[in-house]
Amino acid sequence: MDGINKITERIAAEAREEISALQAETAEKCKAIKDEFNAKAQEEYWRLIGEGTKDCETQVKRLAGTADMEAKKSMLAMKQETIAHIFDLSIAGLCALPENKYVDFLSKQAAKAAVTGLEELVFNAKDKASCAKAVTKAANELLKNRGLLPKLTISEKTGSFRGGLMVKQGDIEVNCTVEKLVELSKSELAPQLAELLFAEEV
Repeated sequence: MDGINKITERIAAEAREEISALQAETAEKCKAIKDEFNAKAQEEYWRLIGEGTKDCETQVKRLAGTADMEAKKSMLAMKQETIAHIFDLSIAGLCALPENKYVDFLSKQAAKAAVTGLEELVFNAKDKASCAKAVTKAANELLKNRGLLPKLTISEKTGSFRGGLMVKQGDIEVNCTVEKLVELSKSELAPQLAELLFAEEV
């Protein structure tokens, strides 16, 4: 029995040594695997962080570019609105000229647009009641000086425009309304207005 016990104890001791060695080897392998995993995890983590940073930078740049574009669009819209408002004020200003200057202005437009001297002058309701006769008389005087028949007449019809007049003969109409005259001047005056109004931004 003692021999068997001794053999058993020796086998157990050897087994314990083998188990201990195996545990140490396993622990070392586990540590190596864990370290390798951690290293890869860290590498992947920083890779993702880097990509995230780049994505953030790209997004920030994109947003900044969008914001800059929107700001420019807003500024352009504001400039266009300002210029449009100035032209609208020009229309109102022409319509509000003192009567003698307004009559002079309209008579010159009518005489300039007339071809035969037999045309009808179409006014809006307000001007027809207030100054149509004076405009027609003055325009006929100008036509007489040009050697044309001074027979412009006031049309029975009225227009819905804000000011100015239409010179009409048959189906032919020449638009001398204040709105049209201001509109025709926009292409020439708008760049000059923009330069005057926004010169400091250049």
